[in-house]
Amino acid sequence: MPAAGVADLGVRPAIGLGTVPALLVCLAAPAFFVLMVPWLGWALLAAGLAIAVAIERGRVTRSAPSLTRDLSLIAIGLLIVSSIPLKAELDNWAMLRFTLALGGAVVVPYVISRWVYRDRATGFPWRGGHRWKRWQWLWLVAVLVLGWLILPFYFITSGVYQNWPVVDSPEMVARLFVGVGAVGIWDELFFICTCFALLRRHFADGAANVLQAIVFVSFLWELGYQAWGPVLTIPFALLQAVIFLRTRSLGYVVTVHLLFDAVVFAVLVHAHNPGMLDWLFFVSP
Repeated sequence: MPAAGVADLGVRPAIGLGTVPALLVCLAAPAFFVLMVPWLGWALLAAGLAIAVAIERGRVTRSAPSLTRDLSLIAIGLLIVSSIPLKAELDNWAMLRFTLALGGAVVVPYVISRWVYRDRATGFPWRGGHRWKRWQWLWLVAVLVLGWLILPFYFITSGVYQNWPVVDSPEMVARLFVGVGAVGIWDELFFICTCFALLRRHFADGAANVLQAIVFVSFLWELGYQAWGPVLTIPFALLQAVIFLRTRSLGYVVTVHLLFDAVVFAVLVHAHNPGMLDWLFFVSP
């Protein structure tokens, strides 16, 4: 199992000297995506990497994963994502912009890790090596039910559905379907297989999970999950990482995410087209 999966990484601390630089790097995400203050995000990244370098300068064991290198990969991904506005848009240029920036945030750290640092710190274990268990199938059903119960109430009563473009034609509906699904897949590639995997090399699973959730939830905030959205996105981000550890399968966590996003897609269509899906949801715009 590659390092980005769930290999046995030995004893890792929940809190240690490395927590400070890692936290600073992860806090750059809310600076970029929530506060919208780019210079603060740059300063936090620079401070985090500088402290990591200082911590590792006197390190005797060179065989251990480098905190500086791993944090630099997260920083590179954040810088690439922060180079574009994340407001949900569905025109050709916006979709191309998202494709290049989000794709680059996954590909560039992977390439640097594999061919520059030569440590294969990230990877994408798709199948997990075993068939899905009964609880996994039951969880897929639960995701659909929970999404149906929670998401219409959240999007419509808070008004955050207006953070997404109006989808009132077949073309726009198709674009929304592709966009929501593509971003959902990317979420798992970057936040779980990149950020979480890199942080797990240095911190206990719980600590690494909290750190990656800071980045995950901040991105979703700018994307449109605002108002009381973090009440939903924080547990979702934490739970996806836990499921990834349990299943060893990127394919499964992507499936979970896409099912949840399928409900998001349907709710957005419903909210922007009153009367169209009233039969499906119990909350109407």
